[in-house]
Amino acid sequence: MQITLEAVEKVMELTGVDYSAAKEALVAADGDVDEAVKSIMPEDKKDNDKVKETVDKIKAKVKEGNVDKVQISKDGEIVLSLPVNVGIIGGIVGLAAAPWAFIAATIATLGFGCKIEIVKKDGSTDEIE
Repeated sequence: MQITLEAVEKVMELTGVDYSAAKEALVAADGDVDEAVKSIMPEDKKDNDKVKETVDKIKAKVKEGNVDKVQISKDGEIVLSLPVNVGIIGGIVGLAAAPWAFIAATIATLGFGCKIEIVKKDGSTDEIE
């Protein structure tokens, strides 16, 4: 295993740690930059990345079309059901055109024990993992 200066600098750039901490993390990760970064990143940053990834998956499904609503459930109970046209409803209710931020906040609030489903217009569902 060879730890390069470029790898150390990349870990430093992505995490904000000093040289010795970056090198130590790379040694522990057998030179794998991604693993070194994961070992250094605080848990809340990892959680933020997970929420962003989930929201991106939801956006991709909605862009595919034929989507009626997005549902979030926990322990078999639906805690949030948003119609895809929530921008229109959001203006009335006061959610102000930020449905994706609202979904992300809900996921973060409830934790990752949530089940997210895309309900299509024909009634079928796709689960987002």
